[in-house]
Amino acid sequence: MVFVNSCQLRLKFKGLDWQIKQFYQVGYRLLSTSKENNTFSQYGGRYTVTLIPGDGIGPEMAGHVKTVLHKCGAPIDFEDIDIKDKPSTEAAIISLKRNGIGLKGTITTKISDPQSQSINAQIRRKLDLYSNIVPCKLLPGVRTRHSEVDLVVIRENTEGEYGSLEHENVDGVVESLKIITEKKSRRIAKFAFDYAVQNNRRKVTAIHKANIMKLADGLFLDTCRDVSKEYNNIEFESMIIDNCCMQMVTNPQQFDVMVMPNLYGNIVSHIGIGLVGGNGLVPGKNIGDEYAIFESGARNIGTDLVGLNRANPCGFLFASALMLRHLGLYSYADIIENAIWTTIKNGKCRTPDIQGDGTTVEFIEAVVKEIVN
Repeated sequence: MVFVNSCQLRLKFKGLDWQIKQFYQVGYRLLSTSKENNTFSQYGGRYTVTLIPGDGIGPEMAGHVKTVLHKCGAPIDFEDIDIKDKPSTEAAIISLKRNGIGLKGTITTKISDPQSQSINAQIRRKLDLYSNIVPCKLLPGVRTRHSEVDLVVIRENTEGEYGSLEHENVDGVVESLKIITEKKSRRIAKFAFDYAVQNNRRKVTAIHKANIMKLADGLFLDTCRDVSKEYNNIEFESMIIDNCCMQMVTNPQQFDVMVMPNLYGNIVSHIGIGLVGGNGLVPGKNIGDEYAIFESGARNIGTDLVGLNRANPCGFLFASALMLRHLGLYSYADIIENAIWTTIKNGKCRTPDIQGDGTTVEFIEAVVKEIVN
């Protein structure tokens, strides 16, 4: 505790406390989500967090996160679970239910095997992590095509096209079911508007394709419009998904909070991530009424970067900071976020994806130096 207080004093002395308040405000505990009404696993003042490294660069990133959290003195103990099969998946779900919170890398889904369902989607459905939040905010010092991008993608996480409800009626004819319900549409719409209120946002945009899918997307749009009537101080608009994609790459500054069904959210969040610098920079979180999982926003396993010491660890590090905020450990989150922010802004070390030539390890070392100095 003495260490934390000294770091807080040091940050204020450097005049950085205003940067803490500006950077990823979306990291504070959200709404009625996990552990407002439940208790996280905590022993002797320390929290136990389920850590699922995932595939690709996930194990490397998990190791770096452990290093940074250790250096800042965060009272976190990880319960590591490497998911490879059905038993390990079930063990991970049991662990997440016990601990209430997790940090996760992306797990590979085999495209060529029709019987292989996404473990990532299974976990989200079984824990009812109905809201995926991806904050796409431009970091100072990172050069991109657009300036002043600061939007948040909120994606319904449990239905839509991700139910794996497919079958082949006859040879060469496949039906894939898209499920949209009023109950879950209302839940995600209220989440988006409550999020806007809590984070001093001005507008919510519902993304849809109701001009073609008049029943399914029509239900989602009508529900969002109905919910918007409860929030007189928040502007509401709607936009068709194809126009939304064009508007994002031409005029992304018009967007604030965006809410949408599952598949559209996957597409739009990746566009947003690309706008602010790419896969390695943006965190994401999956929130339900009882549990929460934090991860890189892009959900990319980075197979081509494994073992090369070139991957940008910021997405995982920022995800860990969001996790700390969710646990109420705000001081530790501030320390980590400011260390990353200062390292990037001052150009002390940057990975190749953000106009630098530093390695992953060098970047972590630079962040640690900011923490301990």
